[in-house]
Amino acid sequence: MRSGSGEPLRRFRWWQMFSRSLRSTTIAGPDGTASTYTIDVRHGGDARDGAVRARLFVDGALRSYSTMPAVFTVPDGRIEVAINGFGLKRCHHVSQDGTERQLAPDPASAEGRRARLHRDHPTVSRSIGLVSIALVAGGLGVAVPQLVETISQIPPVADAVGTFTSPVRLPLHLNVLVGLGAVMGSTERALRMRSSWIDELAS
Repeated sequence: MRSGSGEPLRRFRWWQMFSRSLRSTTIAGPDGTASTYTIDVRHGGDARDGAVRARLFVDGALRSYSTMPAVFTVPDGRIEVAINGFGLKRCHHVSQDGTERQLAPDPASAEGRRARLHRDHPTVSRSIGLVSIALVAGGLGVAVPQLVETISQIPPVADAVGTFTSPVRLPLHLNVLVGLGAVMGSTERALRMRSSWIDELAS
């Protein structure tokens, strides 16, 4: 982790919808003064070295930054940040008593728009969530047997346990469609910080 130079937080732009996460929370300091703590993550990585970093801004000024996973010490605890292949999988303020609270997404971000949909139209939101789970499950059902078949054909593995033939045989274009569906489902889940290793395996 490195200390920041105090540079100002840049405003979220519409073209950063899926390439940037911006989440904030308000935390009171020891003297009772409240400050806004903001985590800024550029998922494409930094232009200098390609590394994906989390940056911590306090009241709009850069305080520190770190590669992933990142842990920032803040009043009454810490902020934990982690990513996977589809976006943030964790961005929480963990208080000293162990209570966890997600940081709120910027309203202009894809995560913020997804949160607003859930707040304003919960039934539609739940339906979308179910569809995303189905898409990921479908991708998992296609990817895992094929992966097992490929691994079983490695000579040492084949000699030890034999080979496996996947019962799932799809044409290339259907494989591509299922894969794209799994990516879409996993991306939707990432907007809600619900994605996991299963999403990456399915995709």
